Amino acid sequence: MPLHIDYYVSLNSPWTHLGAARIETMAMAHDATMRVYPVDFGAIFAQSGGLPLPKRSPQRQAYRMQELPRWRDRLGIPIQLEPAHFPANELPAAGCVIALRETAGDQLAIKLAHRVLQALWEEQKNPADPATLAGLIADIGLDAGQVMKLGAEPRWVERRLADTQTALDKGVFGAPSYVIGDDIFWGQDRLEFVERRLGAG
Repeated sequence: MPLHIDYYVSLNSPWTHLGAARIETMAMAHDATMRVYPVDFGAIFAQSGGLPLPKRSPQRQAYRMQELPRWRDRLGIPIQLEPAHFPANELPAAGCVIALRETAGDQLAIKLAHRVLQALWEEQKNPADPATLAGLIADIGLDAGQVMKLGAEPRWVERRLADTQTALDKGVFGAPSYVIGDDIFWGQDRLEFVERRLGAG
């Protein structure tokens, strides 16, 4: 029986972006299904003891700026270390991702989430800008006006709140988190263990 990955992401997270192509490849290689959840990590941090980046200690912020270029160079992903529009308002893109997930399927939702991250971290674009977001939706072959109208419906805000609570109930506390059954793998640097778990069946 194919395994399933619940994929909890922040649409502002460089670590989610750095793992994006690899988790897609792993899921495909193991015939695993995957569902993306662009949850509110601000709310998750508030209940799990985490801190948003500006409130972290200087030591942790400095270490992050060492790790980002290490992973950029190792993976060959040309991220900007300090992108012009970070952090972007996630709500418009998250609404569209959730709307696609619920109405068009997981693959298109994942494709849009990853396109948003690429735009922010590689292309110096602002996914919160309506024209930019429309362009990103068009990039994945969809009707931007239709998706943005659907994504703006209030029901997706409620769904995101529910998804965030589900993440907390499962024990998720950071992005990205890959959840397979009862196993949580936090961070793109844990993808080796994700692959082992998928291989074990």
